[in-house]
Amino acid sequence: MKIYLLNGAKEFGNSKGRLNTTLHELAKETLSKLGHETKEVIIDKGYDVQEEVQNLKWADSIIHQFPAWWMCEPWIVKKYIDEVYLASHGVLFNDDGRTRKDPSKKYGSGGLAQNKSYMLCSTWNAPLEAFSDKTQFLGIGIDGVFAHLHKAHEFCGMQKLPSFMCNDVVKNPQVERYLAEYEAHLKKMFGNA
Repeated sequence: MKIYLLNGAKEFGNSKGRLNTTLHELAKETLSKLGHETKEVIIDKGYDVQEEVQNLKWADSIIHQFPAWWMCEPWIVKKYIDEVYLASHGVLFNDDGRTRKDPSKKYGSGGLAQNKSYMLCSTWNAPLEAFSDKTQFLGIGIDGVFAHLHKAHEFCGMQKLPSFMCNDVVKNPQVERYLAEYEAHLKKMFGNA
């Protein structure tokens, strides 16, 4: 399988981007050991939009790695998606899916990437229970928080793989546990090369 790794780590505020970079490197190493071909972009170092479109076209699956800032992805990740996905017209999508000739075709059904999958891996200071307990602040779950990212990929026709997140990364960091759990997650998702 060809897997494209998008590293959205960024040094900003109290974040130095180290954990996200470490998780990104772990994914690269683990996927390679599993027999997959990988390519990567480190978004904060810059990118060529047309080259990125070709990398997304090349990939069978993409993995987004990023920290959560103010309950969403960093602006560099959103900028990447805005620039690169829009430029992927004719590669990831043709149109919004609607047509005057066939009213059964609905908005969001014009994706060309039905043979591709994607996964989100994010780091949070929020504890796990903030997502899993409906009475807590983020009680809609990680996929609810990132519904906009899931819809952007669904618009392109991609299939969602289960998300992965690290919690309590500032107040109670447990890096060795995160790495072990992420490696197990990657093996479960991509273990059949």
